[in-house]
Amino acid sequence: MWLKFSNAWKRFSCALLLVSAAYVASNAAIAAMRPGQNPDAMMPEQRVAKAREILNQLTEALGGPAYLEVRERECDGRRAQFGHAGELLGFIDFKDYWRYPDKHRIDYSKKGNIIDVFDGNQGWTMDRAGVSEEPAQAVSDFAVAAKYNVDNVLRFGLKDQTLNLNYAGQGIVDMHPVDWVEISDDQRTLRLGIDRSSHLLLHSVMNSVDENTQQRMQETTIYTNYQRKGSVMVALQVSRERNGERNYQAFYDTCTFDPHLPEDMFSKAALETRYAQVGNKKDKDRYRNARE
Repeated sequence: MWLKFSNAWKRFSCALLLVSAAYVASNAAIAAMRPGQNPDAMMPEQRVAKAREILNQLTEALGGPAYLEVRERECDGRRAQFGHAGELLGFIDFKDYWRYPDKHRIDYSKKGNIIDVFDGNQGWTMDRAGVSEEPAQAVSDFAVAAKYNVDNVLRFGLKDQTLNLNYAGQGIVDMHPVDWVEISDDQRTLRLGIDRSSHLLLHSVMNSVDENTQQRMQETTIYTNYQRKGSVMVALQVSRERNGERNYQAFYDTCTFDPHLPEDMFSKAALETRYAQVGNKKDKDRYRNARE
């Protein structure tokens, strides 16, 4: 009799513990989505204000005024090469240069035998054949990427009246609680997953529609291994997936800010000068896949 009572009591105690745990979890969930945090319970102007608050926290985490004042960036590292089926083919050395907001240059290989340069609405490429214009689609893609580049959004984009801000609630990214902020125009929506503890960016998700195929596209960028370089925090590993398939991965070794790059660094003339120095190299072909 006592044994039956003891077993019944144990079952009751376990059930009570489960109910208590569910109650605590339920209260925690309700607290996490209290009116001040649940976007569905907020007025539109409150969602905008909350989004700005979170973006300001991100800016401070990246370096505050020191980060906002950066106008040039120079990094080097290794970049993955992927095949058409998404298989990893290897890695290539590269150097990456920015003059914000819309000048970008990438030199591939230690010899700099392949170079892509973009300057606003124009661009050039240097390869074995010489210096030529970037394809129109590549220039167009760069313009979109530059507009929604997180550095540009934080430094310049928040003043752009064509961009809409929206707080989109909380979530989990790689086991980290995040706040989601949406930045959008009539064609695209960029979602930023910002760590609620460190206030650093973990994921950015670009949703858009392909103008040619009318198919929905989702491009996710993953930021890891943040380290302080000077007064600025920078993610030294960046990966990107398009519709779930990884197509970009970069490991940065060094990054410097405002290195006083040459004035003509992002010009066609600079590529022509470079081609005169290395244009006759025979091993350029094996670096071409790094740009695809």
